Amino acid sequence: MNTTERKCQNCSETIKGRSDKKFCDDHCRSAYYNEKKATETNTLIKQTNTILKKNRQILQNLNPTGMVKTTRKNLIEKGFNFGYYTGIYRTARGSNYFFCYEMGYLTLQKDEVLLVKKAEFPRLQG
Repeated sequence: MNTTERKCQNCSETIKGRSDKKFCDDHCRSAYYNEKKATETNTLIKQTNTILKKNRQILQNLNPTGMVKTTRKNLIEKGFNFGYYTGIYRTARGSNYFFCYEMGYLTLQKDEVLLVKKAEFPRLQG
């Protein structure tokens, strides 16, 4: 007979019953997995928000006047992540402005990028 006392992974109460049991009851099992899932989700959300805030800050620092050109290389060197943005504005001509909140950019020819601020361009509000 096994004399090792097993503890519930959620509440640390002694477990009775089958030797492969991990939780003392269904409530603890559900609570444990719900907490684990919430933690994983919150971590992903925090990581995404951190990237978006950093992108916005980089755009804001490089664009104090509301519209300026820079290079893709310059943005990348500052830590900008082109895979994260909060919205896209598609022009009638098919160009896409990518936004991190109110700060945005339009990829131009070669390595050039036009930085914009929504408040400076009412047609981009939508």
